[in-house]
Amino acid sequence: MRGTNFILNEVSVEKWVYGGDGLARVDGRVVLTPYVLPGEKARIEIVEDRRGVTRGAVRETLERAAERIDPACPYFYRCGGCHYQHAAYEFQVAQKAEILREQLRRVGRVSWDGPIATVAGEPFGYRNRSQFHIERGAIGYFGEGSRELVAIGECPISSPRINEALQALLEMVRDRRWPGFLRELELFTNETDVLLNVVESEQPVARSFFDWAAERIPGAQRGWLSYPAVGRSFQVSHNSFFQVNRFLVDRLVETATEGAAGGSALDLYAGVGLFSLVLASRFERVTAVESGNSAVRDLKANAEQAGVRVETVRTNVEAFLPSVKSTPDFVLADPPRAGLGKAVTAELLRLRPPRVTIVACDPATLARDLGVLTAGGYGIDRLTMVDLFPQTYHLEAVAALALR
Repeated sequence: MRGTNFILNEVSVEKWVYGGDGLARVDGRVVLTPYVLPGEKARIEIVEDRRGVTRGAVRETLERAAERIDPACPYFYRCGGCHYQHAAYEFQVAQKAEILREQLRRVGRVSWDGPIATVAGEPFGYRNRSQFHIERGAIGYFGEGSRELVAIGECPISSPRINEALQALLEMVRDRRWPGFLRELELFTNETDVLLNVVESEQPVARSFFDWAAERIPGAQRGWLSYPAVGRSFQVSHNSFFQVNRFLVDRLVETATEGAAGGSALDLYAGVGLFSLVLASRFERVTAVESGNSAVRDLKANAEQAGVRVETVRTNVEAFLPSVKSTPDFVLADPPRAGLGKAVTAELLRLRPPRVTIVACDPATLARDLGVLTAGGYGIDRLTMVDLFPQTYHLEAVAALALR
């Protein structure tokens, strides 16, 4: 069923849930609706009911929450990039901490009644990396839940340098030299240079396009840029991951490595060495495990430039851990959205390092992994919600564990 009944239901919004929607009930049935706030009353229309999920759309807000504000972005209700611009930022941060707590309880059966610290920064202009879709001479983002392009002229959550580069692209796309087969581009910046990366194209893109772009966008033709963080400079190549919030990189590293020191440490899913280089100044031996060729090259270059010793192993974490025979003093893991998974958590329980810190971008997979580790003898010492993605439902969580 999709948009078939046009019946309006008056509901009270109970809470936000992970994914950006508000939860309400119609005749006892849970209905998920975007662009509402907890405590509000609204008339909604049921627009989708399939696979056990019922979704609604707001047709009228009857009682507004005190935290509701006017969105800063003119594209907000059409663009699918943001979810919370209609809410005051302090409210967003507090709600995300409670969403994290609920995900731990509901998904991982982990009851955490202690405090969840929050780390927040500037709510706009924070993204150092943005991806843009291109279609029939327009550049923008896909609409919420669709593949329909929403053309934009600026992106308030992207950094000033990203928006400057976007303006250049909007002029270039009207030029006859523009390759009409380009479908998606990525911009990554240190606020001086901007890397230009082709994400999707129907044909190979000639080198001349990047040279042309570099006339308007400094750095567009380069393969890597130098990114300053934690008092160091990191080489970051096209295909290497780096944290997207330019205001909170240092504070994320400080939170994840707080109190970490000793003889040996493992940095799992190490990327370009953002955590490895800090750990190398506190541990006698640091082993960084990363599977991406580009990231490994960057990591080695970064360690050499910083003058620190980091043993770098290019392989999957799942393949590496069974070879470890001695227990490390500390393990830091920054996995992708899929989380650690069964194989990695099983190996951690075999090794039983006294301290483990997980940096997670998905609270559901974090909850699953914490459920396994806490059942195996670990306890949560600290839990922090780092708001790397203001105006969206996405969040970063840092869970510091100790073996009981």
